[in-house]
Order: sequence, then structure tokens, then C-alpha cells
Amino acid sequence: MAAEAEQGFRPLDEASLLAYIKATPALSSRLGGGGSLDSIEIKEVGDGNLNFVYHFDRAMSLMGMRYIEPPHIILRKGLIAGVEYPLLADHMSDYMAKTLFFTSLLYNNTTDHKNGVAKYSANVEMCRLTEQVVFSDPYRVSKFNRWTSPYLDKDAEAVRQDDELKLEVAGLKSMFIERAQALIHGDLHTGSIMVTTGSTQVIDPEFGFYGPMGFDIGAFLGNLILAYYAQNGHADQANDRKAYKKWILKTIEESWNLFQKKFVELWNKHKEGNGEAYLPDIYNNSKLVSVAQKKYMTNLFHDSLGFGSAKMIRRIVGIAHVEDLESIKDASKRAECERAALSCAKEILKGRRQFETIEQVIEHIQSFDQD
Repeated sequence: MAAEAEQGFRPLDEASLLAYIKATPALSSRLGGGGSLDSIEIKEVGDGNLNFVYHFDRAMSLMGMRYIEPPHIILRKGLIAGVEYPLLADHMSDYMAKTLFFTSLLYNNTTDHKNGVAKYSANVEMCRLTEQVVFSDPYRVSKFNRWTSPYLDKDAEAVRQDDELKLEVAGLKSMFIERAQALIHGDLHTGSIMVTTGSTQVIDPEFGFYGPMGFDIGAFLGNLILAYYAQNGHADQANDRKAYKKWILKTIEESWNLFQKKFVELWNKHKEGNGEAYLPDIYNNSKLVSVAQKKYMTNLFHDSLGFGSAKMIRRIVGIAHVEDLESIKDASKRAECERAALSCAKEILKGRRQFETIEQVIEHIQSFDQD
């Protein structure tokens, strides 16, 4: 029976899946093993979400994943419902600081870094998909694009005719393709995070590769900004969503500020280590290190704003939209929310280098709010 897991592909149902689990130590050992496996309840699900893989069988096209138990829900659905998550900024800043720092040249030597880059370089098709839907299609006529028509017809055309915007997006696209800065999640939007008020779990890592750190940070912040603009479409007489909008802005602000603080703390803690980006015998005084850190974090801040804005734009005039906005049934109201988000994103993308703090970005976001 142990050889069963090594055979070629065959369809599985509830009974044969149980047999497969019993024959696969990587799975059976995690589920108690022995006779306890007979009490396992198996249920087929399929909502498109992928979380931590414990086991992968290529021949069987089968993987075993961690079960993220209720009451965890997709963050995007919580944002639509108006649920506050008090630990979200702390948890996500921690996740981003650690995953990005510890896979960068600030921590690793060049040999280990290049080995990591090589390991993930085969994820070409997922990267090409991102290149198309984020950096290309929204800026040209494409059969895949859609928007809330006819309300946003002129807005979509304006994106395709904005030469300054196209030039800025070209720079971001080049960075996405060429800059192997750290191992990034690659699709870190609010649909790739599951939450309760006390827990935050990142899922769906299938887009992962070595790319620019700002792409992950920007994806998370950009989707929070979309959630902010969608709130006017979800407001009603019972809840005007004004307090919730303030919480979203506070979460955006805290997410960046906490990330920046934690990332620099990691840098300081490991500055005498193996990282080859800033060798300690060259950057040998605290003032020089501080200047280098400030320059690095400023560039990362601007990268994050650029990528976040590009992600917002593609969710309004590209192929894949977000439920935050799509669930607004009144098309004219939805378009109003989308137009505010689109206008904000275009201005941030083109003028991102003028922002010095996240608080300035928050003020900019509020200036486009029609409420």
C-alpha cells in the first residue's frame, strides 16, 4: 500500500483519498496516524484559495495543505462587511518585514541570494500573467479589459491616452521583471489573507518569485485603499461607514510605519552578519548607516506607492476587479467610487516621489473622497 502514493495519476473520491493519506507518511503523520485516520471527515471544497503546502505529489496533481480553521475569513470579505481587525497592521507589517528582509542581500550573501533567485526563476508563467494584467493591458485596447460602462468609458480611455502614466508604468514593469530584490509573495492583496480579530494568515503564494519588495507592500496597501473608496457604496442609513473609513486609513498608516520600523530594526540587528549589500567595514559609522537606511527606505516607500497604484488601476479598468467594488449593486454609485480610486491612483503613481511620509499619502487619499 505504501507504493500507492508513487503510482501515476488517478481520480480520487472520499474513500480513495483516505487510502492515499494512509499511504503517505507526510500526511498521515500530521493527522495522527494509525486507526485515528478512520475518523477523518473528508469534504470536497473549491474556492480557489491555496495556503501552506505540507505535501506535493506531482504525478497525482495532489497537494496537502494546512487547514485554516473557522472563524477565519478572507480579509476582503471582512472589509466589505465593515469588520475592524485591531492586529492587522501589526501582523502584516511583521510578515512583510521578516519575509522581505530575510530573503534580501541585507541578510544573505550573494551566493545564497542567487541560489534563491534560481530556485524561483521557473515561475515564469505566473510572472508573465502579472506583467500582462498589471502593467500592459490597462494601458492599451485589450479584449480582456472591462470597466463599469458607460460611466467609466472616458476614464478608461484617459488611462490609455496618458503618456506620462505609461512612462511611469514602464519603469515599474522593468523593475518587476529585472529586480530580484527579495522573495515576494507576488499577489499580496486582501483576498490572499485570512483573518480573525486575533489572527492573520497569508495564503495563495503561487505567484512567489524574487522581485521588488515594493510589489508586495504596494499590493497590500493599494487594496486597503480600494476598500476605503468602496465604503461609500456600502454605507446605508444604519451605518454611514465613516468610522470604518477612519479605521482603514489608520491601518494603512500603521502598516507602513510599523513595517518601516521593524525592517530597520532587523537591519540594525543583523548589520554585522553575512549580508553583502552594505558591508560593515565600508559602512563603518552610525551616521553613514543611517543615511544609507533612509535612502533605502525612501526608495522602497516610493516603489510601494507606484506598485500599489498600478494594482489599483488594473482592478478598475483591467480584467480582474475586486469584490469590494463589484458588490456595490448601484452601477452609478459603484462608478463614482471607482472613479475616485482611479483618480487617486493615477496621481500617486505619477507623483509618488513627492511623498515623504505615509501621512501625506493619507491626506491625498482623503482629497479624492466624494463623501
